[in-house]
Amino acid sequence: MIMFAKAVDGKEEAAYAGLKAALSDYPQYKVQNQTDFKQDLKDEVGQLLNIVYGLLALAIIVAVLGVVNTLALSVVERTREIGLMRAIGLSRRQLRRMIRLESVVIALFGALLGLGLGMGWGTSAQKLLALEGLGVLEIPWTTIVTVFVASAFVGLLAALVPAFRAGRMNVLNAIATE
Repeated sequence: MIMFAKAVDGKEEAAYAGLKAALSDYPQYKVQNQTDFKQDLKDEVGQLLNIVYGLLALAIIVAVLGVVNTLALSVVERTREIGLMRAIGLSRRQLRRMIRLESVVIALFGALLGLGLGMGWGTSAQKLLALEGLGVLEIPWTTIVTVFVASAFVGLLAALVPAFRAGRMNVLNAIATE
């Protein structure tokens, strides 16, 4: 249960202190002014956001492992193709660059898809919350651009090991692979 009280103008602090002193013997009751109530709400939302950020970090780790796995599998499946490209003159450096570029494209496509879905769901949620009085839609463009650029770097980092493995591949053994 919540009970609201209004003090006479200029006597808010005295009324707040008086209520707090009067109810100090009753721990089940909590006396808050508007600032305390706002801080409680802010803390609850902050805690929820920290949980969401933790889940986001786990999702990023899974995504990086997925990109590494996809590229490693791609290198293994295309062993013969890689060997043939190397035999006709593709250098190790060009091969590593090709695999890194594939990784960046995969990461950027995933980021674009995720950002699009996230913005769609966020807009839908805001439309529902507008019915409760939260009518402001704020799109964090700097965060969106940062996530997009960071996903390119993550894709680049995820490609280092598979690109190195592909570059070290023996050309004749790769061509002979069935």
